[in-house]
Amino acid sequence: MGEGVDPTQMCQSLVDKVAQSKQLMAITDPDLLVLFEDWFEELEDEIITLVGKHGPQNAEELARRIGLSLRGSTFLLSKLKREGKL
Repeated sequence: MGEGVDPTQMCQSLVDKVAQSKQLMAITDPDLLVLFEDWFEELEDEIITLVGKHGPQNAEELARRIGLSLRGSTFLLSKLKREGKL
C-alpha cells in the first residue's frame, strides 16, 4: 500500500477506544450520570432562554455570559442548532 492510513493501526486504535469506553461505563455511578444529564439540560435551557431574550449569540459571548469555556459553548450552540432548538 502507498501512503496513507495503516488499517491495522486504525483498527487497533478503534478497539482500544471501545475498550476504554466500556471500562469507563463500568465504573460510572448511575446517580452521577443522572446528575450530569440534569446539569446538561439546565445549561441547554439557560442558553435557549438567553438567546430568546438577547437574540443570537456567538460562542465567545455565550461563553462569557454563562461561564463556559469557548469549546463548551461552541459545542452546545452547534448541538442546539443541529437539534432545531435554536
